[in-house]
Amino acid sequence: MARDFSSLKQLDIPVKVLFTGYLTSVAVGYLFALIQILFTHGMADGKFGLSIDDIVYSYYGNRSGTVLETKLNGSMKENASEQERFVIIQWVRDGADEEDYVDSGAQKVIEERCVMCHGKDAPVPDFTDFKVLKELTKEDEGATFSSLTRVSHIHLFGISFIFMFVGLIFSFAETTTVKYKSIAIGMPYLFLLVDILSWWLTKLHPMFAILVILAGAGMAMSFAFMWIISVLEMWAFDKVFLDANGQQRPQWSTFVEPRLKQMGCDKALNLGGKLCCMTRSSVSGLWQRFMAQGLPWLKQQLQKYLNKKS
Repeated sequence: MARDFSSLKQLDIPVKVLFTGYLTSVAVGYLFALIQILFTHGMADGKFGLSIDDIVYSYYGNRSGTVLETKLNGSMKENASEQERFVIIQWVRDGADEEDYVDSGAQKVIEERCVMCHGKDAPVPDFTDFKVLKELTKEDEGATFSSLTRVSHIHLFGISFIFMFVGLIFSFAETTTVKYKSIAIGMPYLFLLVDILSWWLTKLHPMFAILVILAGAGMAMSFAFMWIISVLEMWAFDKVFLDANGQQRPQWSTFVEPRLKQMGCDKALNLGGKLCCMTRSSVSGLWQRFMAQGLPWLKQQLQKYLNKKS
């Protein structure tokens, strides 16, 4: 038997404030998490911005160098001058012997530039202990299995709780059908599992690095969709979801099914099949448009360039 429930627009003001406060807090937290990723993983290749190389270096490692070199040319690049980094890297490439640690000047640079963060009580490697420092002069193999285990269980527990409450709030929305509401609530968990799994797969082979970016993007889009719909229904329902006559607009998902039928994807048995079909159809449409409009334009520009040269 169907149960009656209050929609988001019908909630009392205190409950709306409670839900909005939570959604706003986790949205700001999500934003800072993305910024933190840009300043950690996003600097793994020494360039600002997240790329495939950043993911590979973070999880698989840069097998052409050592951990210390990768960090000095990546996320730690701004913490020392080029000359100071060269002194440490040269010491590492000469064998990282303890006898040459002082004479090479590496100890002085590390004490002046690194120990302030890499001290005894810090959660990062202690550079005052030469044995710890020596371990970082070995081949860079990326994240260790122990660190992946630690980070994986923290993310699975923490992010699952975030999406549980976001999904709970979104479940009171009424502008989407039950089918698409269920898909939106379930997708973040699927992307979360794929994201965690892709870390381990990338650790084994760099070809899986693209999965990390795709899964992260999928989670972000799922979060943004549920967040926007929930906030709009609570505070702007009359302005967004009602037309000029005060009548409720059709549920957005009623536009999806006709579009799927138009693309020939309505016969797919599951969501994965529909997404694959939509992707193929979209790529095919873009390719046809490029052949019809883009390619002639490129040929025209090339011809103009050749005429100027001649």
